[in-house]
Amino acid sequence: MQVTAVKRNTAIAVLLAGALALPNIASALLKPDPAKSAVSAVFKQMNVPVEAKFRKFDAQIDFNQTKPEASKATVNIDVNSFDLGDQEMNREALKKEWFGAAQYPKASFVSSGMKSSAPGKLEVSGKLTIKGKSANVSFPLTIKKEGARQVFEGALPIKRLRYNIGEGEWSDTDMVADEVVIKFRVVATE
Repeated sequence: MQVTAVKRNTAIAVLLAGALALPNIASALLKPDPAKSAVSAVFKQMNVPVEAKFRKFDAQIDFNQTKPEASKATVNIDVNSFDLGDQEMNREALKKEWFGAAQYPKASFVSSGMKSSAPGKLEVSGKLTIKGKSANVSFPLTIKKEGARQVFEGALPIKRLRYNIGEGEWSDTDMVADEVVIKFRVVATE
């Protein structure tokens, strides 16, 4: 009789430990693949669309498929990697009037919340910091599986002047529009 009680208590303990561990199974710290991932800024200069890439960035993504509201993400962008496709323009963009890269070498996004809005879609909120200026932002995010990879795609519209990007004579929005869309595609694996 005593052996049966011990077996039953052991079985209950094992089930309880398994139940407590289950939420952690769905959550995974993902490793981004820089070769397959991209971050860019799309804007208009003299009413002509321009897309510039950030060649270096890193992302820490703790994604929980079954409970997306428990997910977290941090993205750090190396501002010095901004690439308009022309070396002279790249150097200009890094100056104090634009990114001020010497003083502010990183731009960052830190999530504060994620919630499911539809299958494969999340609404993400968090703090975006560029050139020492921070603002709360939110944007839609699409998530899909490609083999063993998770693909996170989205676009975050911002106003560049909110972050002091383009100071002085460059604050004129007739030359460079205030509206900028930060587009991203992060491909990651466990």
